[in-house]
Amino acid sequence: MRGSPLVWRAGPHEVEEVARLLAAFRDHLGGERPSDQAMLESASVLIETPTTEYLLGALEDRTEPCGVAQLRYRHSVWTSAEDCWLEDLFVEAPARGRGLGRALALASCERAAERGALRIELDTNEANTAAVALYESLGFSAASKAHGAATGRDLFMGRPL
Repeated sequence: MRGSPLVWRAGPHEVEEVARLLAAFRDHLGGERPSDQAMLESASVLIETPTTEYLLGALEDRTEPCGVAQLRYRHSVWTSAEDCWLEDLFVEAPARGRGLGRALALASCERAAERGALRIELDTNEANTAAVALYESLGFSAASKAHGAATGRDLFMGRPL
């Protein structure tokens, strides 16, 4: 029987599972850095800060977590409340297609709302059509910051320092 998704907020005692899944995401993306140890060290710091939360997800027929979401919070001058950045969401390949990604994304929205956030944002590659379809089905838009008559897609941009 296929299991239903289960999602919970990770506690500090689960940081090794968080780091393991984030490293698996790194590997999935073809990255080599940060190292597993650096990933664990960073997750250990972040899981203790009030501006970061991790959600873990599993399927009822699995004993260990097979999905993770990283939520980052910051106060926004535009909403006069916290914004939530869904920085990462990853589900291991064997667990995909069973609703865990959707459950993690929904739980992320619910958790952000519980904290008083008025907006949740994320970025994903437009070639990742499955992720784009999932997020759009949950009400995410490429125009989340449009003010007034502004049109066009919001772009996530970055620069190494």
